[in-house]
Amino acid sequence: MSNRSWFYASSGQQQGPYPEAQLRDLITRGTVGADTLVWTEGMSGWQRAGDIPGLVPGGSRPPSFPQPGGPPPVAAEGYAGGSYAGGALSLDVGLWDLLWRSLVFIIGIVLVIPSPWVATWFYRWIVSRLHVPGRPNLAFTGQPLDIWYVFIAIGILTYVGSADLYYLQYLSIPIQAVLSWMVIRWFASNLSSNGQPLPIAFNGSALGYVGWQVLLYLSFITIVGWAWVITAWMRWVCRNIDGTQREVIFTASGLEVLWRTIVFVIACIFIIPIPWVLRWYAQWYASQFALAERGTVANA
Repeated sequence: MSNRSWFYASSGQQQGPYPEAQLRDLITRGTVGADTLVWTEGMSGWQRAGDIPGLVPGGSRPPSFPQPGGPPPVAAEGYAGGSYAGGALSLDVGLWDLLWRSLVFIIGIVLVIPSPWVATWFYRWIVSRLHVPGRPNLAFTGQPLDIWYVFIAIGILTYVGSADLYYLQYLSIPIQAVLSWMVIRWFASNLSSNGQPLPIAFNGSALGYVGWQVLLYLSFITIVGWAWVITAWMRWVCRNIDGTQREVIFTASGLEVLWRTIVFVIACIFIIPIPWVLRWYAQWYASQFALAERGTVANA
């Protein structure tokens, strides 16, 4: 392996070739990490560096990089002769890029009126940075005015907590759940790959979504039970995603959700670490969603 030349993916671009000694130097300096996508001659496709024994621990899955003499690209699912290989999702976001866009998203929701435009803008960006096995050039095609009233209502509900009307706060829980359910259905129905719309749909019921939201609030009584509720909720969401020949799964355990969320919240209290822990948490959370052949994984 030491005589091979390596390629790695950075910001959606292929870098290399590099001798292995130089690649290891990039790993030492932090340019290439466990989540970096790499390829060398003899590999059937791109793999996360952390999955290659002896290279670096940890990892995440890459996009396709069709290059002359390079690794074969993974064909989009549904294409003739396409590959249905599974694998974890990965999120390729810059440290400050994620921070300022997240702040704009939050401010846009709080200001209510611009919320449909800001939310759509943010979703388009985040989807463009999401790498899904077998789904090259993933994009979000929703328009700001598709469900503008939903985002306006979400923005208005952010002020309910300061109204000193406790009964209204409790009433807002199922309302927020229904609004979030509508956003997820809209989001799933407006995904495309290589410019072609995907037949994906979220078919979970509104009542079921409200039930999970209420259960989440109640679980805070147990102090730590919310982490397991979130895990079960995400698996329920995945089971209700249709329109794909592969099933979407959520692989995180309740304990993993618990300690990572606690670390994230504590770090945010100190303000300065926010950019780093935000990206760390977002990339980890995205990597817990994966695709697998239907029937090969038993969801909890």
